[in-house]
Amino acid sequence: MRLKPLSSSTVPQKRKVKKVRRKPKKGNPFLRFVGGTLQNAAGTVIGFSMLASAIAAGGLVGLAVSFRNLPDVRTLRSYVPTETSYIYDINGKLLLSLHGEANRTNIDLDRIAPNLKMAVIAVEDGHFYQHKGINPTSVGRAMLANYEEGAIIEGASTITMQLVKNLFLAQDRTYNRKLAETVLALRIEQIFPKAEILEMYLNNIYWGHNNYGVETAAESYFNKSAADLTLAESAVMAGMIQAPEQYSPFKNYQATKQRQLVVLNRLRDLGWITPDEAEAAYKEPLLVGQPTAWKSSASPYITQAVVEELTQRFGEELVKKGGMRIQTTVDMNFQRRAEESVRAAFRQARNRGLRADQVAMAAVDPRTHFVKALVGGTSYTDSQFNRATQSKRQPGSSFKPFVYYTAFASGKYTPYTTIQDTPVSYPDGDKMYTPQNYGGGFSGTVSLFDALKSSKNIPAVKLGKAVGLDRVIELCRLLGIDSPLQPVVSLPLGAVGISPLEMAGAYATFASNGWQSDVTLILRVTDSQGNILLDNTPDPQLVLDPWATASLTSILQGVIDSGTGKNASLGDRPAAGKTGTTSSERDVWFVGYVPQLAAAVWIGNDDYRPMGKGTTGGGYAAPIWQAFMKEALKGEKPSYFPAASKYERPKP
Repeated sequence: MRLKPLSSSTVPQKRKVKKVRRKPKKGNPFLRFVGGTLQNAAGTVIGFSMLASAIAAGGLVGLAVSFRNLPDVRTLRSYVPTETSYIYDINGKLLLSLHGEANRTNIDLDRIAPNLKMAVIAVEDGHFYQHKGINPTSVGRAMLANYEEGAIIEGASTITMQLVKNLFLAQDRTYNRKLAETVLALRIEQIFPKAEILEMYLNNIYWGHNNYGVETAAESYFNKSAADLTLAESAVMAGMIQAPEQYSPFKNYQATKQRQLVVLNRLRDLGWITPDEAEAAYKEPLLVGQPTAWKSSASPYITQAVVEELTQRFGEELVKKGGMRIQTTVDMNFQRRAEESVRAAFRQARNRGLRADQVAMAAVDPRTHFVKALVGGTSYTDSQFNRATQSKRQPGSSFKPFVYYTAFASGKYTPYTTIQDTPVSYPDGDKMYTPQNYGGGFSGTVSLFDALKSSKNIPAVKLGKAVGLDRVIELCRLLGIDSPLQPVVSLPLGAVGISPLEMAGAYATFASNGWQSDVTLILRVTDSQGNILLDNTPDPQLVLDPWATASLTSILQGVIDSGTGKNASLGDRPAAGKTGTTSSERDVWFVGYVPQLAAAVWIGNDDYRPMGKGTTGGGYAAPIWQAFMKEALKGEKPSYFPAASKYERPKP
């Protein structure tokens, strides 16, 4: 399509004045226009237009007295439009955008490309810098311009009036609404400079596909900031304001180009760009992006957990419309590797006869207590239930380390203290509770080291009663386990519901030899201006006795080296952990750690269906934990746990 030749009717007629020789002015005609040369270039037509505007303004000011119920435009001084919130990984990679209907990112006017400001003013309100909010001649001028172009290139409303309509008034076309729009436009122009009016306008208008405001629209249509838009792209954006869906390049590229040509012709006719610039912009290919408003999460189990936590803290309205910038603790590359390794190992387990439908995994860095990875299930598409954070399943014998630590911290026990693995019964309501070892049988006198390494149930129950179940619960609370816990006799065998993330966080404190921070998936939250709303920078506190913790770790190393957790072995890398298998094989676990990372793996069925006799944490959960840890620790040098001999044993 050829560019339309310059129309003589669009050239302002100058008054006859005495010619004065002046040096030619350089630079963009639009910028000179905005900068103040408009007064020198104004002709008779503009002069009469200004006079008519003044007369109309005077009449409307009197009329405004009858509009006492109109909104107070001064509220715009503190007005902040609803804004999209964004969730990022720890390296700044976008995981998800959160918004209601309006997908919007607010930006300052000086961060918007001059090309775009010029194009929008040209096509929406060519006299924006001349009028005071209304332009009585705009209707006639628009009719003439539209007739000459053979298309609608300019509306009757000024940019200020459009802003009023978008922010304060209903969209119905009535006389009263138009009159109110005019009055409010006059008020706005009395209070706000043109730059602020234009900035509010560009951040509020609808650009199609749920994109509100120039920044989000630029990112959606052209994969770039509004600051970087070319003349060609700016002409497309400006042209879309009138009918965003109709001129969307996502829907009709030909209609987009036709509308772009109309805008470029308008800019050329105004003398704000040259014919060569218009032609070059029209010929420039458009590298169109894709809609961004309703993109799915790059890591749904992570972002789901983040949104739930923030909603509890700040409320849904602020999370979805407050322009939050949320930095998580998760490295997206690490998260993907975690998901792949866990799900691959789970498939292998099923191929070996595992009768389970679900797996969950949570990993925590002991040095910071940052959540590093979450696998909430086999498929988020099939089930949005996040088993890593929401599921409360019995941890079985993986709960026993809490009992053994409590014993060591009391100062009355060491790993080599002996205990009787013999039959015992305890009152439990109106009946007796008789614990049994997995597989039956008794071992007689055993050390605490061997009892935990081989996961004996009876010694754990006896030890729990001896040290006090309330003290065990106090330890769990100290380690961040918030799930309901009751001091029942079977508590040491994990007869409670706890999430994998709670287990991973508690074991992470064992891994750090007693140093703890709050477990978190969120590192920092700011608003769109950079003001900090939440800062979870770690503040480690020594909450456990170092000797007792090191003693426990030495036993849990034995679990992997020669106990029930041999399938979790990491070769030459020191590792500690504990298996867990519940009665009827409804839940199997492995929870373990190295100094750099703690992780909990759970396997089971959502309907609590038993997985079958012989299904154990050591047989199925431990290999999945091993597969994840090997992948997670690639490139990491082995670290070693401190020996208990370095510390003084607590006194009874």
